[in-house]
Amino acid sequence: MEAGTRTLLLSPTPIQRSPKRPLRRRFGPTFPRFNIRAQNSGSDYRGPKPKTNLVADWVSNNDDAARSLPIYAGGVSLLAVLFNRTVSDIALVADASSSQSRADLLTLGLAVTNILAGLVWLSIRPKSISKVNPKGVECRRMHSDLPTTLVSELLWAWESLSNATCCRSLVIVYGGRNILQIGFAAASSNGDGEAVAVDADKLIQGSLYRGVMKSGVQSYLANLALYPGKSELPFLPSNTQAVILQPLGDKGIAIIGGDTIRGFTASDQAWISLIGEKLDATLARCVDNLPLSQDPVLK
Repeated sequence: MEAGTRTLLLSPTPIQRSPKRPLRRRFGPTFPRFNIRAQNSGSDYRGPKPKTNLVADWVSNNDDAARSLPIYAGGVSLLAVLFNRTVSDIALVADASSSQSRADLLTLGLAVTNILAGLVWLSIRPKSISKVNPKGVECRRMHSDLPTTLVSELLWAWESLSNATCCRSLVIVYGGRNILQIGFAAASSNGDGEAVAVDADKLIQGSLYRGVMKSGVQSYLANLALYPGKSELPFLPSNTQAVILQPLGDKGIAIIGGDTIRGFTASDQAWISLIGEKLDATLARCVDNLPLSQDPVLK
């Protein structure tokens, strides 16, 4: 027994080890792998799915019928009360002290209320908001002495706003100068097809400009037709629906006109504020060295 034990201790069985694999160095960040086939196949998706509200979908697809339902319900209730009164051998006019008469009066009141509610729903409808075509001419005016880098940034801001939002007009006044007027503008009364130029001095003296510069925050005129201050913006098309007044530091303002009432969302307003900060930083470096001439040149 001792010899067998000694033999096991002296000659252990060799342990089989797997061959070493060469280590591979990974350069750069590693990204998780996605199974494209699993993503594209809808049958394999096991995550949460959006819930459907059948009632809300039916109401949105049958607006007229949904608004008429109280009228039908009230009419059917009224006929049911009269029919019940007829078949129950009770006179149409009876003592109001009886329980049947009091129940019928309450039912008649509810039926008439339903009918009136249906008539109100049919007469009052939400006004549909849609885009409008600006009544004016297209223009592209810039200050004559802007550097190339500033021109590129201004055009980038215009293309970004016009493509991503309902912006159709953009005017930038900075340092008492009309820096940019692009997009749609009001047509000149001379009938020559030219756009109304921006009078920077008159704009600066207006209440809209002074109010925005005093507060230092963005002002959103969601429905321009309701604001009397729209007379201070004669260079915008007459049917401009919404306007954002974005201050550019303490030296200028960006006027953004849209073609839809309440067309600028909260995210659009926040994004425009960031664009205003970027334009202010660039304009502060370039505009201070410009000459005092305020006559824009068409480029």
